[in-house]
Amino acid sequence: MLKFMSLSSGSCGNCYYLGTGQNGIVIDAGVSLRRLKKILQDNGLGLDSFSAILVTHDHLDHIRHLGSFCKRLQKPVYTTDVIHGALARHTFTSDWIGQCRRILAAGEWNEIAGMNVRYFVVPHDATQTVGYVIEADGHRFVIMTDVGRMTDEAVAFASEADTVVIESNYDIDMLMGGPYTYELKMRIVQGCGHLSNDECAEAVKRFWHPGLKNIFLCHLSENNNTRELAYRRVNEALEESGVEKGTVALRCLPRREPSPLIELF
Repeated sequence: MLKFMSLSSGSCGNCYYLGTGQNGIVIDAGVSLRRLKKILQDNGLGLDSFSAILVTHDHLDHIRHLGSFCKRLQKPVYTTDVIHGALARHTFTSDWIGQCRRILAAGEWNEIAGMNVRYFVVPHDATQTVGYVIEADGHRFVIMTDVGRMTDEAVAFASEADTVVIESNYDIDMLMGGPYTYELKMRIVQGCGHLSNDECAEAVKRFWHPGLKNIFLCHLSENNNTRELAYRRVNEALEESGVEKGTVALRCLPRREPSPLIELF
């Protein structure tokens, strides 16, 4: 049985676990090693419950503790050649990433921790940002945590997945009426920042298919969104698409606290 857990999701830090319990992967390293160990132990897992780390991009809320992970765990870190180049230069990762560096082959499946993994590039204002498609234990899982706008490739992969983790970062009215500077607001909305609730909902309409069982909304803004607004908008999109109630499990991932360890179905 494949299990998924968010350890933290948002600008405060991002880290996710996907695995069978016996083996798995961690996606991003935005929480401390001590916190990672405690949350895993609280759920009957340990540091031996994963054997690889995937990185989505080089923003600090996704790699803040990656250097410590590399130094203490010495587990392989998989991402693109471009992102690894940025990690090799980054203050938080440069000293320790070299020994753990693993390059993902582009446009094909990579076998990692008993899973098949493929990446796709998404628009975001990092050096490079990717989402991942992961096949394991009869499931196809897609995660895209920071997406300035949806691409046809991202929609195509999500259209074949049973579980999709997708950003629903902000409510447009809260953002535009809030205290952020004009420059920061434009950075968020102009295609290389983040997905709004409305944009996420439209994406869900595009990729929904009868085999989709789980949608997790991630990276909700603390200042420009609420769980209720994000959930309501995507739930409306499912209803507008004619999806029967209860067919898809829709959940908002908490920002600072871990989610439950969820068995995917």
